[in-house]
Amino acid sequence: VQLVESGGGLVQAGGSLRLSCAASGLTISSYVMAWFRQGPGKEREFVADIKWGGGMTYYTDSVKGRFTISRDNAQNTVYLQMNSLKPEDTAVYYCAARLRVYDYWGQGTQVTVSS
Repeated sequence: VQLVESGGGLVQAGGSLRLSCAASGLTISSYVMAWFRQGPGKEREFVADIKWGGGMTYYTDSVKGRFTISRDNAQNTVYLQMNSLKPEDTAVYYCAARLRVYDYWGQGTQVTVSS
């Protein structure tokens, strides 16, 4: 199994980025796919997930209304659209997959938001 993130970079506050997570070795529609992040000096935290089947989504409070998680089953890829970015969103963003526990993780992609 491989999860490969891309799309990170440097953006000014108020800007947008779209992260991608390309999966191989598993079918994303059969897993809960999630995004986590780890800011400088902070612990890794949950950002959003999208469930198998119908694709119900869930977000941590700090990103509700600004971030959108989605998936393209044909491309076996999960996305995180991030709008109205804030400096506190600066972190390494990780893609993860689980059935019961998060067994699979990507290598991360850096997002830096300047003020």
